[in-house]
Amino acid sequence: MEDAAISSHNNPEIYLRLLAQHDRWLATYVYSLVSSTHDAEDILQEVKMFLWRQFDKFEAGSNFRAWARTIATHQILNYRRAVKKRIGASLDDAFVEAVAMEIDRQGEGLERRSDALLVCVRKLPEAHRKIVQWRYYEDCSVAEIAGRTQRTTEAVYRLLSRIRAVLSDCVVRQTAEQGGR
Repeated sequence: MEDAAISSHNNPEIYLRLLAQHDRWLATYVYSLVSSTHDAEDILQEVKMFLWRQFDKFEAGSNFRAWARTIATHQILNYRRAVKKRIGASLDDAFVEAVAMEIDRQGEGLERRSDALLVCVRKLPEAHRKIVQWRYYEDCSVAEIAGRTQRTTEAVYRLLSRIRAVLSDCVVRQTAEQGGR
């Protein structure tokens, strides 16, 4: 769901929906830039509180993720400045901002690939979808899959290899189509 569908940003439900939609990405972003798990948790909570307090300034129809990233980056930089004062550590703010932008850029690409993969998995024949589900979502061993499908383990390995190749080609096509839009 795109942020442009927001009609009234004063509604707490809209904030909660946007936060839920971007929560995993936001957590990954903060944790990747802060070495201490405890500090990352604190920063993440501060970011969410700041987002909530400033939500009336969020422009309906704009990019919530970009807005949240900017706020998270500022919170992380404030944290780093406080740490630097406490222990004399030094990480250049420009470096942190550059890393933050690269993580954001890479994250968007991974998200597009992930979305494309879901589309591609849905296009697989039902029997192949089951095998993918067993192997990658239920963590079944190849031997278990062989038993369930009455195939040899070698046949399952070959089938998984073909399925991965089909999915890889499909993801490349899907992301190329997405890039062209």
